[in-house]
Amino acid sequence: MKDYLKVFSGSSNQPLAEEICRRLDLVPGRLQIDRAANDNLKVKILENVREDDVFVVQTSSSPVNDHLIELLLIIDALKYASAGRVTAVVPYYPYVRSDKKDEPRISITARLVADLLETAGADRVLTVTLHSPQIVAFSRIPVDQLWATPLICNHFRGKDLSNAVVVSPDVGSAEEASVYARRLDLPLAIMDKRRWADDEKAVVQTVIGDIDGKDALLFDDEVLTGGSMIEAMRALKQRGARRIMAGCTHGIFSQRALEAIDASPVECFITTNTLPLPEGRPVGKVEVLSVGPLLADAIRAIHHGESVSRLVDN
Repeated sequence: MKDYLKVFSGSSNQPLAEEICRRLDLVPGRLQIDRAANDNLKVKILENVREDDVFVVQTSSSPVNDHLIELLLIIDALKYASAGRVTAVVPYYPYVRSDKKDEPRISITARLVADLLETAGADRVLTVTLHSPQIVAFSRIPVDQLWATPLICNHFRGKDLSNAVVVSPDVGSAEEASVYARRLDLPLAIMDKRRWADDEKAVVQTVIGDIDGKDALLFDDEVLTGGSMIEAMRALKQRGARRIMAGCTHGIFSQRALEAIDASPVECFITTNTLPLPEGRPVGKVEVLSVGPLLADAIRAIHHGESVSRLVDN
């Protein structure tokens, strides 16, 4: 058995895949992806992978459905080429928010994605900061979940936090916010939002904790339009917060989210490269940290049969 380590990349976030390969001292695996006149995708592996330990890097960026099908085709092609083991490296998991049956007659698509990955031939999954922990249980193949929390906290430790407080944007996010508060050794405040009618937005009623004259730190696992977080920033300013800093693991930044963040009261907004920033959009106050080293270390650990949990605990 050869059992060579190889890393292939789909088209969703090639710079991240290339960074992972540089850290592992590898050349990215060669493959060809074509789109036929009937809009069908075709994947061809351009090198021998027989009995190799292969990792496929593909995140859930726009267009999400194209990139999901592309990932499935790459895995399938690798299995037909007799790869020894295939790990799907999905920094941002496809359909991660479709994790429960909260309406009648809907698909729990995150569970379906887990089935599709297994059916395509994936032997395991490596991902970063899932929106809900139950998504791991959807999969019948091993799932290793990494967390970007230590990476983001290490960045904020380089700032003056002597007058700072971590603020949870709502009661439901308090547990996640408390992780940041513990790691940064900061107090925690919680915003209490109430929705008075189905057609009204949630309104901040009060903030539990002292924020007057404080530097507020807001965190979330992902940001789509940025509307909820920006609303929270404005409410904190109205209640006496001095400076506001924010961060998230997955910056989806749809529509005009980057422009809205740039115009908001936030001083800096930290995210990671689990998703590429939208092309042609101004970056402004947004700063991107790389999960490439974290993913590369996890790939190396999986390949050598070592613990991945040590990376999660750092």
